[in-house]
Amino acid sequence: MVRIQRRKLLASCLCITATVFLLVTLQVMVELGKFERKEFKSSSLQDGHTKMEEAPTHLNSFLKKEELTFHRKRKWELDSYPIMLWWSPLTGETGRLGQCGADACFFTINRTYLRHHMTKAFLFYGTDFNIDSLPLPRKAHHDWALFHEESPKNNYKLFHKPVITLFNYTATFSRHSHLPLTTQYLESIEVLKSLRYLVPLQSKNKLRKRLAPLVYVQSDCDPPSDRDSYVRELMAYIEVDSYGECLRNKDLPQQLKNPASMDADGFYRIIAQYKFILAFENAVCDDYITEKFWRPLKLGVVPVYYGSPSITDWLPSNKSAILVSEFSHPRELATYIRRLDSDDGLYEAYVEWKLKGEISNQRLLTALRERKWGVQDISQDNYIDAFECMVCTKVWDNIRLQEKGLPPKRWEAEDTHLSCPKPTVFAFSPLRALPLSSLREMWISSFEQSKKEAQALRQSRSKTFLDNISGFNHSML
Repeated sequence: MVRIQRRKLLASCLCITATVFLLVTLQVMVELGKFERKEFKSSSLQDGHTKMEEAPTHLNSFLKKEELTFHRKRKWELDSYPIMLWWSPLTGETGRLGQCGADACFFTINRTYLRHHMTKAFLFYGTDFNIDSLPLPRKAHHDWALFHEESPKNNYKLFHKPVITLFNYTATFSRHSHLPLTTQYLESIEVLKSLRYLVPLQSKNKLRKRLAPLVYVQSDCDPPSDRDSYVRELMAYIEVDSYGECLRNKDLPQQLKNPASMDADGFYRIIAQYKFILAFENAVCDDYITEKFWRPLKLGVVPVYYGSPSITDWLPSNKSAILVSEFSHPRELATYIRRLDSDDGLYEAYVEWKLKGEISNQRLLTALRERKWGVQDISQDNYIDAFECMVCTKVWDNIRLQEKGLPPKRWEAEDTHLSCPKPTVFAFSPLRALPLSSLREMWISSFEQSKKEAQALRQSRSKTFLDNISGFNHSML
């Protein structure tokens, strides 16, 4: 009996000892793990990236051979494919071999490729274009390509003949570009036809008890188009609900006050309640058409449009928008809108195309069908990819011509490529008799300064600049 009790006691002691040993071992492992993670994290922060364990000695020679092979392969690639150098670091890519159909080009922002014998084209982003920083000397085989989807106010230099004619290929909002971006804010024909947000006219008439007939939503105030002056004058003759920072007299819900919310479902629902919207661009240029025009058409609201003089070429139907340019004064426009507001038949004539899903503008249909890029469509290239491939293909076309002993094709943008007048104020505006606002002064002085720089560029045909552009068609300037 005594022996049995001793055995039980011994077994208990062994169990307790084993448990303690396991707990201590576990604690040590946990602490070691914490220490290793701490060391790893510290090392990662110091080096800026995760350090991997040192490769075994017997693998070092293999890795060096692989690295050497990679560099040799890359050198072979650069000797086999034309280099497209983004002079403006728009993409941020230090090096990428891009496939463009049957052709391939090496795209990079690395300026060390400036004098590489395979560098065939320089790509410029319009907003960043600077006459004082160009890839010179320009060789005969160097093509220059411009990507500029933005408003002219971002860089007025591009809207003068001596500058725009520097480029062989362009992708701009103009229909005259190699790659027109005129419809860059329109996803598809289907969104124009969609009735998803359409509010029936009877409901809109009831909403008129608490809403103005017109709505205005802008937070970029006092731009080159002088739109705020027009709207301010219009407000003297008709009620306008103005959201945003410019001429605001009505507030959006707190969650929609951020400009990033202008494509939110909640914002669309609010705007869709109105009969008319003031769709005024920030600049007046042929084919410069933004979401300010397309958004109301998608929502079933009649746009009262001011902007591109060529807007009639892009309307879904002949009667789908009211054009400010057809009225001599805001007072006349207000009278016309009040007439439509009180006559359902006249108003419905402006939305009939949407109710029937009929778009009669063949230019618009063709442009959307034939464009080589998509908007918010992951199944298609975006317009930057399409621009890169357009230049790549043009470069390869010339390479193939030269291989056949034929001269390469050369194209230069026409001086009418981007048509935008000097910023002014409306004739009826009281601002004409007053000192211009600081912003208005800035736009006008910016335009004038850009014009002077362009003229200086023209005059420099004599020496410095053009002597550095060997192979360039000097007669264009």
